[in-house]
Amino acid sequence: MSPRLLVTGGAGFIGGVIVSQALARGWDVRVLDSLRPDVHGGLPAIDARVDLLVGDVTDPATVDLALSGVDAVCHQAAKVGLGVAFSDAPDYVRSNEVGTAVLLAGMTVAGIDRLVLASSMVVYGEGSYRGPHGFTRPGPRREADLAAGRFDPLDPETGEPLEPLLVTEDDPLDPRNVYASSKLGQEYLASSWARSTGGRAIALRYHNVYGPGMPQNTPYAGVASLFRSALERGEAPRVFEDGRQRRDFVHVADVASANLAALEHTIGAPAALFRAFNVGSGVVHTIGDMAEALSRSAGGPGPVTTGEYRLGDVRHITASSERLRTELGWSPAVTFEDGMLAFATAPLRAAVRR
Repeated sequence: MSPRLLVTGGAGFIGGVIVSQALARGWDVRVLDSLRPDVHGGLPAIDARVDLLVGDVTDPATVDLALSGVDAVCHQAAKVGLGVAFSDAPDYVRSNEVGTAVLLAGMTVAGIDRLVLASSMVVYGEGSYRGPHGFTRPGPRREADLAAGRFDPLDPETGEPLEPLLVTEDDPLDPRNVYASSKLGQEYLASSWARSTGGRAIALRYHNVYGPGMPQNTPYAGVASLFRSALERGEAPRVFEDGRQRRDFVHVADVASANLAALEHTIGAPAALFRAFNVGSGVVHTIGDMAEALSRSAGGPGPVTTGEYRLGDVRHITASSERLRTELGWSPAVTFEDGMLAFATAPLRAAVRR
C-alpha cells in the first residue's frame, strides 16, 4: 500500500506542483484546500487521483478528517505576500499561525510524526552584509534616504554602501512585517511540536518562487507575477527603486522537488528533529534583471524603473542553499534563463476576486 501524504494548500501555486511530483514518486495524495477566492480565481484543475477535501485548516474537525490514514504532512496552506494594510493582520495570524497550531494538534492526536513546512526568506528581514568591521545586519532603511534615492543600506560610520552577502540558516532572524512574523510563528510552533512529541519537522525557507500557474492581479502575489501580469496586459513592468535589488529567483518545480527531498529525509530521521533550510537557486540576480528577461522573452515593452519605494521592503536578500544541497542531496534543475523564457508566456491562474 502506498504511503499517504496530506498536502495542505495543495490546490495552490506551489502546492499543486508538489502534488504532481508526489504522485509521480508513488505517494497516495490527499489535498486539503479552502479554495479561497482571494487566492484562486476559479476552480483549479485537480488530478483525478487526488483525494480533495475542501475546507479550512483552522477548523479542527476538518483537519481531523484530512489527517485520517495519513503518514506525513506537507503544510503549504498560508496567506502569503505583504498584504494591503495592517488591517490584514488578523487574517494572517489566523490563517498561518492558528492554522498551523490546529494542524499540529491534530497530527499529535493522530500519531503522525513527519512534517514539511513552507516557510519563507522573510523571516530574516533585511539580508546579511559585510561592513568595515565584518558581518552586520542593518536596521530598516530610513524614509529620507529612500526619498533621496539612497537605496542601499549604509555603514553608519563611513556612509558607504554595505557589501551584500548570501544569507545562511544560522543568520539572525528579524521579521519586519505581519506576514514575516506569522511565518516565523509557524516555525516556532513546528519546533515546539517536534520537541514535545518527538516529531520530525523540516521548515523550507523559500526565496523568490516563480513559474507557470502563479496567481495574477493580486496584492498578495510576488513581483514575478506582477511583472508577468503587466506584460500580459501589454504594459511595461514597473520596477521600484533602481531595479538593483538582489534576489534569488527559484523555479516552482525546484521548490517542489525540495519538498519531496525533505519528506524523504524525515524517514528514519532522529526523533524531535527541527531543521530549517533555505530553498534558492544559489544564483544572484536583480529585480531589474528579471523584468528585462521577462520583457525580452515575451516580446513586450521594456521595463520602466520608477524610483518608487515601499517602506518596509528589504534591499538585498539572497540565499545560500548549501545546507539543502549537502544534507538532503537536492539541487535545482531549472536555470534562470530557461525558467524566465518559459515563464514569460506560460499561463497564469485566473485573476482573483478582490
